[in-house]
This record gives sequence, C-alpha cells and structure tokens, in this order.
Amino acid sequence: MLMALYFNIKKNHEVHFAIKKFAVHFKTIANIYEIGFPSIVMQSVASFMIFQLNNLLASFSTTATAVLGVYFKLQSFVVLPVFGLNNSVISIVSYNYGAGKIKRLLKAVKLANIYAFGIMFAGFVLCQTLPVPILKLFDASDNMLSIGIPALRIISFAFLIAPFSIVSSGTFQALGKGIFSLIVSLIRQLIVILPLSYLLAGIMGINGVWIAFPMAEIVAGILTIFYLKKLYQNEIMKRKIKRHK
Repeated sequence: MLMALYFNIKKNHEVHFAIKKFAVHFKTIANIYEIGFPSIVMQSVASFMIFQLNNLLASFSTTATAVLGVYFKLQSFVVLPVFGLNNSVISIVSYNYGAGKIKRLLKAVKLANIYAFGIMFAGFVLCQTLPVPILKLFDASDNMLSIGIPALRIISFAFLIAPFSIVSSGTFQALGKGIFSLIVSLIRQLIVILPLSYLLAGIMGINGVWIAFPMAEIVAGILTIFYLKKLYQNEIMKRKIKRHK
C-alpha cells in the first residue's frame, strides 16, 4: 500500500490528489460491503458446512469423511476456473451496465454460463466415467472405493447446475444486488444442504448425504431464475429503456 501511495504521489502525473483531502464516505463504504459481504459469508459458510457434514458422515464411518475430502479436492479443481471466470464477469457486467451497453452485458453473461457449464460438465464426465482412477489417486482402499464410487457419481450431478448459480451470483454482485448473491449462496451451502443431508441420511443412509448436494443446487437454481427475472425486469430493462430515450 505504501509503495502504491508513493508511486501515485511522485510518479503518476495524470492523477493528482492529496492525502489531507481524504475523507471517509460512509455510503460508499456501505456499498462496498454490500457487494463484497456475500464473498466473505461464502468462505465462512463453506467451512461450517464441511465441518457439519464431516460430523454427520463420521456417524457412518471415518472412510466416508475421507471420501468427502476427496470430493472437495476434486471440486476445487473443477470449480476454481469457474470462480476465476466469475470474477471476470463481475467486471465486464458492471462496466457494460454503467455504460448502458445492455446487449454486451447479456452476451457476456450468456458466454460465461456456456464456458462455466463446459468446464463443470467435463468434471461431471470424469466423475461418471473415471471414479476409480480418481479415488486411486488418493490410495483408496476397497472400502473407500465402495463408498466413493457412488458418492462421486451422485454428487457430480450438482456440477450440471452449479455453474448457472455461480455465474448468476457474480452478475448479482456486479449489478449491486449483493443480497441476492448472498441468499443463493446460503441456499447452496447451508440452508438447504445441511437439513436435507440429515433428513435423507436418516431415510436413505449414506447415499442420502450425497443426494443432498444436487438437490440443494436445484433449489438454488430455481431461486436464481426468480431473482434473474426480477433483476431483468426491474433493473436491466429500465436501464435499456433509459438508454434509448
């Protein structure tokens, strides 16, 4: 930070500012937190979700918790590129929305969804066709294979829906609707998946825990569609009409 201040004060001749003129603008700070708060919550909620799921799976066997660990390692490998794409979408969408270029905004969101789906579909195919080699990378025992093969095949169905929710969450943040992004994230990682995991585990056994993953994504996807329609009608269309006046 000190280096940035130094270069801007001494070397940047295009922009002139003085530190003594700096003032705290609480409304701007509130807007920053409104947009960034969902990301903070997502990180905290993810850790809490994993902790609770490990507690639940430990009641079946320690091997089940190991399988969950393998899944999350694989998920990170698949999802991280999508999150990187999502970060780019936030910048592109916010810029084009501010410039009133609605067609470019919608095209960016569409392409981001296509690319994100392509990435996660590849992960889905790997889990469906190569669960044994994937688990063998972690020195899986026969017991781990018996639990892990159906686990990866069931949970990976969430990969088909998750990219839509992830990209849409970025779109919400870009348009200043951080609360929408927060709600969708909580649905995906807390509100639905944990109660459903405990409920289905009591009914279906350990496979019920795995089934809760795609079911939570379905609920989040439905809610995302509702929010997107609301956002399109109340914000994007109004911006488009205003632009043409």
